[in-house]
Amino acid sequence: MSRNHLKLAGVLASVLCAACSAPPSGTEGPASGRHYGQIEFKPCTLTGAVAAANVEALCGTFSVPENPAAPEGRKIDLRIAWLDADKAASGLPDPVFFLAGGPGQAASDVALPVSTALRQVRKQRDIFLIDQRGTGGSNPLSCLGADGKELPMDEHADPTEAYIQGYAAQCATSLEGRADPRFYTTSQAIDDLDAVRKALGAGQLNLVGGSYGTRVAQRYAARYPQHVRSMVIDGVVPNDLVVGGDFANTFEDAIILQSAQCIKDAACAKRFPVNTRTQLRSVLDTLAAAPVTVDYRDPATAEARQDVLKPDSVLGLIFAFSYIPELSSLLPVVLDEAAQGRYGPLAALTRNASRAMDLQISRGMQWSVICSEDAPRFQPAAQSDRLLGPNVAQMFFAACTVWPHDKAAADAATPFKSDLPVLLLSGELDPVTPPRYAEQVLKGLPNGRHIVARGQGHGSINAGCMPRVLGQYIDTADAKAVDASCLDSLSHVPAFTSFNGWEP
Repeated sequence: MSRNHLKLAGVLASVLCAACSAPPSGTEGPASGRHYGQIEFKPCTLTGAVAAANVEALCGTFSVPENPAAPEGRKIDLRIAWLDADKAASGLPDPVFFLAGGPGQAASDVALPVSTALRQVRKQRDIFLIDQRGTGGSNPLSCLGADGKELPMDEHADPTEAYIQGYAAQCATSLEGRADPRFYTTSQAIDDLDAVRKALGAGQLNLVGGSYGTRVAQRYAARYPQHVRSMVIDGVVPNDLVVGGDFANTFEDAIILQSAQCIKDAACAKRFPVNTRTQLRSVLDTLAAAPVTVDYRDPATAEARQDVLKPDSVLGLIFAFSYIPELSSLLPVVLDEAAQGRYGPLAALTRNASRAMDLQISRGMQWSVICSEDAPRFQPAAQSDRLLGPNVAQMFFAACTVWPHDKAAADAATPFKSDLPVLLLSGELDPVTPPRYAEQVLKGLPNGRHIVARGQGHGSINAGCMPRVLGQYIDTADAKAVDASCLDSLSHVPAFTSFNGWEP
């Protein structure tokens, strides 16, 4: 593998996030506190990259034992952000718990897209964003160097399994005295959620999970069905799926679907007679034979740069763009330029994608989950004909030979079956959690309903009128009776036929 494979592995490690916008951080406000049940909250601001992205909330903490079997041992403070109901005095008693993705994403980091998606729900119900243990403000499993600062991965190092294992071993050593990674799995997380539920005094919850958060929701509902009123799972991850093991197939399927959309559009088909998948393979083969030195302008700084463009960096870009249709619409024209030897636009976008995908994912917490729950079930498969080869999945699990972890709970991979009302959402073009995953889970849900959002990628809770649909569903807790006809207006994003946009 080339050195850029390390960056590609990093991109793939982030694609099960619930929302991939720039993550906000939290700052405390004035010390005028409010209680919800046993937990005290104080005003805080969840801040994005610009002031317009700020979300005013109430923040608090709740202490739980790190090792449930040793309640007198080390404690973890779980960080909780409370988005109070518009009519707080009359808020309904069954709040919403939002469950973030990753694994390794903090729920409070996606306050802005969540508050937007659940704006109808919030008119009547409180919404709680609980940072899963090991993420955000809940004792994050951050990899630290001797200076106490974040330990970066060396992108110029040879990305061998030995390098990743060495980095993971350093990371595990840096956690000594701060955390025991063995206790940061989904099983402990769902018990944390129930402890918070009890502390809030809520008899039932409405669960909204995105991507990996859909696994958390399914596992919680299986263990505590009496405390679940309704569920929304968006970008569904079946319990028995090996996260990371199917990336090559799901990505390939998404690229083929995107190619098919271009073929159906007369202007796109005329402009790009070679389909996107074929064009991408051609560019990758050319770069594999001879990486290209490219001079271009950095899209963020306008500074002149020179980089060597290799196939893995291009794959990282395509993968990152493939689950956001507004970005993937650029791919045909950029690949067409590259096929004609003009690599500047591709290099510029690759540089920008690497920067944009630098999400706040807790790598340590992610390893704790996947090394316990997924790596033992991973079976390498021959994928030589796929754009993403088998090495990506192998690198995804490379740290597991040295990362401290326990065996997964016995029921961790048991398919979810329940009579609870469940609304399952999928993006038609999702490259990591395609609609077929939700269809698989739906088989065990007689009161479930699956909605496929036309033309959407990974995550659809903010697509079109979906916030209105979510409000109606959580109000009634009847998935089959929800009127989702307004979603019929969703459409595919046309491909750019030039850098000026698409043809009218």
